Amino acid sequence: MILHPAVLALLIGSSLTGLMLLYAVWYGIRIVARWDIKSGSELQLGLEKRTYLISTILSYALAFQLLSLFLFIYTADQLHTLFSGAMCAAGTLNVNSFGYPLLIMKIVNFLLAGLWLIINHADTRGYDYPLIKIKYALLIAIAPLVLLETGFQFAYFLGLHADVITSCCGSLFSLDRPGIAGDLAGLPPVPMEALLYAGMAATACAGLYFQQKGRGGYLFSTVSFLTFIICVVSLISFICLYIYELPTHHCPFCILQKEYGYVGYALYITLLAGGVAGIGTGALQPLRAQGSMICVIPALQKRLTLLNLIMYLLFTLIVTYRLYFSSLRLGG
Repeated sequence: MILHPAVLALLIGSSLTGLMLLYAVWYGIRIVARWDIKSGSELQLGLEKRTYLISTILSYALAFQLLSLFLFIYTADQLHTLFSGAMCAAGTLNVNSFGYPLLIMKIVNFLLAGLWLIINHADTRGYDYPLIKIKYALLIAIAPLVLLETGFQFAYFLGLHADVITSCCGSLFSLDRPGIAGDLAGLPPVPMEALLYAGMAATACAGLYFQQKGRGGYLFSTVSFLTFIICVVSLISFICLYIYELPTHHCPFCILQKEYGYVGYALYITLLAGGVAGIGTGALQPLRAQGSMICVIPALQKRLTLLNLIMYLLFTLIVTYRLYFSSLRLGG
């Protein structure tokens, strides 16, 4: 199992990312504690030179962190044929106790990595390093989570054994299943459809208002994040049902397979990209007055808002197409 090419890529990539983060954190602590742009000391000049190298390294490391989420899901789906009872990635993740916690860690770190890249992008556009301490303080907070994810990943893949009988997605995401998965599957489809479209409409209104007036950044970011949560819940509660055309199949992983046109990847990419853009817009809001950021952040926020609206629109169009052309009808 450990010699599977995708598994090796994940383990090696995560290890390198962890080492890069440790290197960056070592200097990040010094930057947070000793950075003084007004100083001409040897220490300050050394930190200024070092920060260019660290930012470049981290850009590549955290870009891999974004890609690793999709590589992990793809790998889990490809490995399901090796385990009795597994029909998709849902069964593979259930082989041992590290699978689903690892997936959650990867999603959280995806959002945090995207947020750091946005703040770093803004900082590099300023001439006075206005966000240098903020972005390295955020990095210091992110690093333990990424290292924890790396540990979970090694434990998960090392704990995969082909003689294990796992559960299929039909039982994991069934109405009778106790726990969060069963609760989400049991949510009524029609109210959830209305809530999804209402969330998308609210996000569009808040985003267009922010684009036009330059006010309401926190409102837009909050509404966008709530809509992100609604979309995740909706995928399990009713969207998958229309894609499978089965009223009892709530699995959010089978939609990644060929027989469904790999539509899951399109849904997850648009949703996650829109979510990061929405969160990033709000995170930049209190930083607008930081030095040269007064000329950089407003324009960047508008681009992020536009990206969020485009990604959410694409998500909505894909869902609407599947709902309209599906032979399944729920709630009359």
